[in-house]
This record gives sequence, C-alpha cells and structure tokens, in this order.
Amino acid sequence: MQWKKPRSEDYAALIELWEKSVLATHDFLASEDREALKKEIPAYFPQLDMKMWFEDTTFIGFSGVNASQPEMLFLDPELIGKGFGSRILNDLIEKDGIKSADVNKDNTAALAFYLKNNFQVTGESEQDDQGRDYPILHLGLKAE
Repeated sequence: MQWKKPRSEDYAALIELWEKSVLATHDFLASEDREALKKEIPAYFPQLDMKMWFEDTTFIGFSGVNASQPEMLFLDPELIGKGFGSRILNDLIEKDGIKSADVNKDNTAALAFYLKNNFQVTGESEQDDQGRDYPILHLGLKAE
C-alpha cells in the first residue's frame, strides 16, 4: 500500500469517496448536515496533512492528520473490513505520531475499529467541532 499527497484537482475524488463512505457508515447523520459538511470539508484539506491511499492503482481511502490526531480517515465502503483501515492507522501511528482520535459516538463501527486498534475512550463532548449536536468520543492510544 502506498500514498500520495492530494493536489487541488484531487479534491473532487476525495469528496466523492467521503460521501460514498459517509452514506454507508454514518446513518445517524441528517442529510442536511451531510450536505453542509460536503461543502465545508474541502476548506480543511489544505490545513491538514492529507494522504490519498492506494493498493496498486486502486484508490482505497484518504486520511487527514492535524498534529497527533487524524481529523479524517475514510475508506471506500466496499473495502471496509479488509484490513486497509488498520494498515493506514498503523502507518499513521508509526510514521506520523498519531496518539488520539475523535469518533462520533453514534458511529459504533468506527468506535469498534479504533478500540480494536489499541485506542481507549478518554472523554466525551456533546457536540462535534462545528457545534452540531453529534456527541463525540475522544480516544487515546493505549500506552505500550
């Protein structure tokens, strides 16, 4: 598996994969909030350490890291459960120093993914970073 830094001309592919993934995994997200986020997200790309992940030539997902936390980690939903997410997360832990993550409380699959990958719940917020009423669980990497 390899990655490349996205350029602005790659943003449409990132948003397309994001929406496909969110539709498959975020059934708790209201459609009007999903549409609002779809418009907001490209503004975050230049502020994050973005990576587009590939297996051979297949675009499998993307990550966006800020300091020691992934702000975005999305996979093509057809590839979820095949180990790609864990491989990406482990690469981010080893090479980018990831130590924490935030997960929507209602995204039980994402929570299970992080717990399986050596994270633990360290706190909770009632709203997401945009002030929407989606509770967030704060996670920290367990000490070795």
